[in-house]
Amino acid sequence: MIDRYSRPAMKQAWSDENKYLKWMAVQIAVCEAWTAEGVIPEADMAKLRGAEYNHDRMMEIFETTRHDVTAFTTSITESLGPEGRWVHLGLTSNDMLDTGLNMQMVEAGALLQTEMDRAIAALAEKAVEHKDTLAMGRTHGVHAEPMTMGLRFALWWDEMQRQKERLTIAIEGLRVGMISGAVGTHATVPPSVEERVCGQLGLSVAKISNQIIQRDRHAHFLTTLALIAASLEKFATEIRAMQRTEIHELEEPFGQGQQGSSSMPHKRNPELSERICGLARLIRGNSVTALENVALWGERDISHSSAERIILPDSCLALDYILSIFSLIIEGLRVFPDRMMENIESSLGLIFSQRVLLALVDKGLGREDAYHIVQTNAGRSWEEKKDFRDLLREDSQTGEHLSQAELDELFDYGYYTRYVDETFARLGLIKPAMKKQKPGTAGG
Repeated sequence: MIDRYSRPAMKQAWSDENKYLKWMAVQIAVCEAWTAEGVIPEADMAKLRGAEYNHDRMMEIFETTRHDVTAFTTSITESLGPEGRWVHLGLTSNDMLDTGLNMQMVEAGALLQTEMDRAIAALAEKAVEHKDTLAMGRTHGVHAEPMTMGLRFALWWDEMQRQKERLTIAIEGLRVGMISGAVGTHATVPPSVEERVCGQLGLSVAKISNQIIQRDRHAHFLTTLALIAASLEKFATEIRAMQRTEIHELEEPFGQGQQGSSSMPHKRNPELSERICGLARLIRGNSVTALENVALWGERDISHSSAERIILPDSCLALDYILSIFSLIIEGLRVFPDRMMENIESSLGLIFSQRVLLALVDKGLGREDAYHIVQTNAGRSWEEKKDFRDLLREDSQTGEHLSQAELDELFDYGYYTRYVDETFARLGLIKPAMKKQKPGTAGG
């Protein structure tokens, strides 16, 4: 991932330095386990605990061997005496590679969880703040019925809660190690060593492996990142739509001195949200590669390896970045309630059509007849740019069944928001309201 979209903590998690430190931790843990088994003398283990890899020497050796594990272990043993023979004892490369990689992914996953918590908290705050801010609900991009902006934020909050649960499960699927030797038979390294190593590294044991940790785990993680990115893209797309000049109900943070266009000084573009949408596509594409990495030849090949060097760090870096951007947007989002009400009124009361339809049916009209009356007046409102409410008040067919007072009662925005508190209480965003007791039901 290019530096532009790489934040320091996640960049460090996927650095070569961190990777090699984890490889080193696996090698030392294996030596400790062999010592506990009585294979490595304690005197040798005392020297092995101070062993280090030499990065520059490793790169020199790699130019000849073209094998990073051989280069890594040789750079260690060259700095040791006879005790160096115990390094990598009984292991196959992927015992170290896959165990170390999973440690990196768990570390990266924890960083993502932290950033998700920030986004979730920002959404909760905005949801409660705008719980009663009336907004237009739209379907197919067309005015449907009123809702509140808080409901929209609460919907996003609930979705992000589910996404964090999915991420937690995916991370736990990666919190495993493997020290089972060639093709996973434990022929050269017993299960007891594997158990000691994984315990020391804070991992569970992959109960069975061949020569790799199975890639369904990695695919689960990557597809989960893609799902999270898909949600962020969904939210960002809505923010972009609502920042359009014709709607302008929301606006991204726009800093002092920031420029939206090189040629048009008035421009305030939703470029942060657009960036989220673009990088979400990248993560989604990487998840497909992760799925294709599940199927390998026999006990393993390395067709997955080259792809994973790109898709795993890049997906984590990209998601970490767009999560931080999304949190920034929500925390600084400008909300325009007056503009929301202007937009609601711009459809000239047509949003009350269903209420009138149901009221006419309740008065005894057949649904088809009632629908015809309402749709006819709605059509006139669209074509003649007249207020739908006024047309209904003047309509003789409507007047036969509904009085002026009854019509006025139908044209009440509060009808659409009367269960908002109940929804928020169900989500746990506010405390449930105390229900009034019926007379005579109190204990005593």
